[in-house]
Amino acid sequence: MALISPSRRLRRTPFSQGVEAAGVKGYTSYNHMLLPTVFRTVQEDYRHLKEAVQVWDVSCERQVEVRGPDAGRLMQMLTPRDLRKMQEGMCYYVPMVDETGGMLNDPVAVKLAEDRYWISIADSDLLFWVKGLVYGFRLDVLVGEPDVSPLAIQGPKADDLAAGVFGDAVRDIRFFRFGRFDFQGREMVIARSGYSRQGGFEIYVEGGDIGMPLWNALMEAGRDLDVHAGCPNLIERIEGGLLSYGNDMTRDNTPHEAGLGRFCSTQTAIGCVGRDALLRVASEGPVKQVRALRIEGDIPPCDRVWPLMDGQYQVGAITSAAWSPDFETNVAIGMVRMTHWNAATDLDVVTQNGVFPAVVQETFWI
Repeated sequence: MALISPSRRLRRTPFSQGVEAAGVKGYTSYNHMLLPTVFRTVQEDYRHLKEAVQVWDVSCERQVEVRGPDAGRLMQMLTPRDLRKMQEGMCYYVPMVDETGGMLNDPVAVKLAEDRYWISIADSDLLFWVKGLVYGFRLDVLVGEPDVSPLAIQGPKADDLAAGVFGDAVRDIRFFRFGRFDFQGREMVIARSGYSRQGGFEIYVEGGDIGMPLWNALMEAGRDLDVHAGCPNLIERIEGGLLSYGNDMTRDNTPHEAGLGRFCSTQTAIGCVGRDALLRVASEGPVKQVRALRIEGDIPPCDRVWPLMDGQYQVGAITSAAWSPDFETNVAIGMVRMTHWNAATDLDVVTQNGVFPAVVQETFWI
């Protein structure tokens, strides 16, 4: 197996010491940082995530901070979601698009104040696009990457673990809301959110110096909860239909193609740079869209795009796939043309190990 060569271009995180001590077995590169991908096995990590609680180093979810009098205007320029009702203390899932309506990122926006936001980004250099808009439109706003490293608590016992460190008040945080909590004299923004369907929190850790003290406190508080270090799990995210930017959708796709049309208020999100293009898409409808699929057979690892075929004609592509122990089938995410995206449509998947039958599903599994 090839190794990742360390360099300054591939940054460690404030929690790397804890991740390594926990026995991480694999990494990927995400926003020029190390993101763990497996600790025991993907299957064992999957089972533990669903039954107990894990602490995830997701420092790679870098923050783009937007601060200043024009912060609200800039945020609306970035996304077709109407942000007028967003209040301090709220988190919004916000597809962000370019002037053609193509997806640039699908981050979570955190509103810290009327004139201050964090954009918690997926894997892309969104910072440069944001700075370009500021310069091009001469906006009165400062944009940069703050020293903020998210740490996630995910799993059915997440509330108990968070309460053990931050107190029972953390249990009262509503979904996609955040509160401010003290840890060793340092204020932490904690949101009820995360990249799993098992529930939990994301802690926005300001200052790398407090990273390992927090990691160690969580591990100590979770001894009786069977806490383990973990990471976003391929199987669980596919079951839940959690899309991966750069895998399941790219700049070539609109939010509507990615199944995110419900987050596009194109009629009222005035100011979004891609609004005109998305109005046309909204009126005409997408010609292809993300779908859940079931694949039969002993498939190989999905480390590339697999063509979806109807006979000799390609009608889509599988972008993520894995065996699901709970549903006893290969679960998959694919982009499928409208002529073939109805549930129960039979197709073939062309992989590096041959052709396998697939069926379009009505919904994702969880």
